[in-house]
Order: sequence, then C-alpha cells, then structure tokens
Amino acid sequence: MARISSYPFDTTVTDNDAWIGTEASNRQTKQFTASAVANYLNINAKVNIGGQMSFKWSDTQNGGAGTISKTGGGGSGANFNTLTSIRLSKTELNGQNVVKFVEYIVGKPILIGQGDQISQFGHYTLDTYTVDPGDSSYYVATLTYIGGNGTIAQQGTQYTIIHFDITGGHGSSTRQDFGSSNQWVINNTTGKAEPSVTLVNAQDEVIYGCIDYTNATTITVDFDINVTGSSFLN
Repeated sequence: MARISSYPFDTTVTDNDAWIGTEASNRQTKQFTASAVANYLNINAKVNIGGQMSFKWSDTQNGGAGTISKTGGGGSGANFNTLTSIRLSKTELNGQNVVKFVEYIVGKPILIGQGDQISQFGHYTLDTYTVDPGDSSYYVATLTYIGGNGTIAQQGTQYTIIHFDITGGHGSSTRQDFGSSNQWVINNTTGKAEPSVTLVNAQDEVIYGCIDYTNATTITVDFDINVTGSSFLN
C-alpha cells in the first residue's frame, strides 16, 4: 500500500464515499461510508447545537437513559395531538443533563420533531416539568397541543426538542428557502443575536454546515458542496 500522502485529495464528498477503519466490537478492518458516518452522528446527537436536545422514542414508559416516552407507554403510530403527558430522561442521548434547561422553558412553546423527517412534528406548550416520584432519573412533562403534522415513529427513532416560538417578536415565519449553493446567507429577523439554526435539504433531512453569525441581522452558512434546502431560526 502506498503512503497515504501520495493519494489525491477529494474535496467533493458524496454519500457513497468510504473510509477504511476498525470495527470496535471485533477489531476487524471495514469500510465506512460518508452516509453511515453522518447517520451515526445524527442519531446519537454527537454534534451539539445550543438549545437543542436529542432523545430516542421508547414505547416503554421510562425506557432508559436518553429516551422520551408517553406516560403509560405506547405511542408509536399515534398522532402528535395525543401527547399530553410524556416522560423525559434527565439526560439526553449524548449524556448531558437537561433538567435546568427544560425547567427554564416551562410555560413556553416547544417543538418535538423527528430527527430525520422535519415534517413529522408536534408543537406544544410545555405546561409543567416535575421529577417522576417513582424514579428520579426521569421527569414528567405535561403538554398542550398547538399544532403539528404526522405521527409518532417507531421505537428507537431520534427526536429533537427545542424551544420553538414561530411568532417571535415579529409575527412572521423564520423559514427561508435556498437554491443550490455552497453558501446560504440567512436574514436574521428574530431580534436575537445568535438564534438556534436548523438546516434541511430538499428531502427534509437535517443537514449541517459551518455557521457564522456575521452580524446582528445576517447569518452565513458554508457547505462543502452545493445544497438546496431551507433554514429555520428558532
């Protein structure tokens, strides 16, 4: 095998590009695709975004660390408007303790969204958030449904929870659409210096870029390749 430095650089990464690596469970050499690596990072919340929490859905009440579940269990296949009481692990998927942050947003609107399908979501007011008297590793959250779309996915599906106020101080949507480009320039109309930024491609899949809060009204996002999609400022 030639020296690694002798191989040319490929600056256009595609889903089926692959790297050689080691499988941790048996120490065997295997190939890992760019798509598989991206999926691993997404579903395990390895890329941290301020104000965004990630959990996996469980049909078992209090289904383990890093889970969200319906009080009483079940839920998969049900409409989002059926969620009135949920159980949240006090730690999200990446192990961070979320209690103080969630306590801070009690009384405010939140979005519970499927991580790989942005159009599958429930929008709620977080009414209460109290420790589960039967198990202090979990908290009970009561919700009032505002709106949404779709149904709760199968057990193990990743969900993100964010504070989500679509009216803000301006009464307008925070969504902006972009044609194919490796740089998106977002107009920041939220009135906040550094709002949370969610990016999706044309297939409604969450994507990531290099985000620069250029000034109080402009956010610039750079990608390695041209991307068509939308931005959401939360």
